[in-house]
Amino acid sequence: GGTILLDEISEMDVRLQAKLLRVLQEREIDRVGGAKPIRINIRVLATSNRDLKEEVRKGRFREDLFFRLNVVNLAVPPLRERPGDIVALAEHFARKYAELNAVPFRPFSDEARRAIAGAAWPGNVRELENAVHRAVLLAQGTEIGRDAIQFSEGAAGAAALPAGENGETLVGRTVAEVEQALILQTLGHCLGNRTHAATILGISIRTLRNKLKQYTEEGVAVPPPAERASA
Repeated sequence: GGTILLDEISEMDVRLQAKLLRVLQEREIDRVGGAKPIRINIRVLATSNRDLKEEVRKGRFREDLFFRLNVVNLAVPPLRERPGDIVALAEHFARKYAELNAVPFRPFSDEARRAIAGAAWPGNVRELENAVHRAVLLAQGTEIGRDAIQFSEGAAGAAALPAGENGETLVGRTVAEVEQALILQTLGHCLGNRTHAATILGISIRTLRNKLKQYTEEGVAVPPPAERASA
């Protein structure tokens, strides 16, 4: 028994759709290396950010699987159409990531609340969650301020590109120079913690380590890892 969630089912390959249809119809699965089918009794939930009827019309989603899944259809409006939920969700994520990262919980300032509520959030809840996660790591003081929240280009409340550390313009500097300065400043802000810095920058930890290795080989001073810095 139990419930299984098939997230973004519209992205499933057509060949896998055929196998899933068989599972739903026969209510049994074949275990890898198994000798006989296993009966299952599960509730299936499926999500999609696309119109599955349109996907069926275009031949990208099996019609028989669509009708098998489409028993109860719940349309969840985008986050921008649920402004009353935005701040509540942001506060939930702020508590969640403060606990996960072992940092003090900080409430949002009034300015930050207005910015969050007024943003478009084209990436919906996932984008909001990632933005709050970064803000929790970036915030200083007793509150999460507006400057700790990084909006995407498609968000209505997106901030303009900031000037350099001392207020100097970025014009005249190469992309590589700006990238290096941003990475090193973020790493310093995180006291050398590579994982936190990668999260804030929106890159993988592997990419960050490769960049830092490159800077070290070029003779650039790189903040040591957090455990060394605190020793």
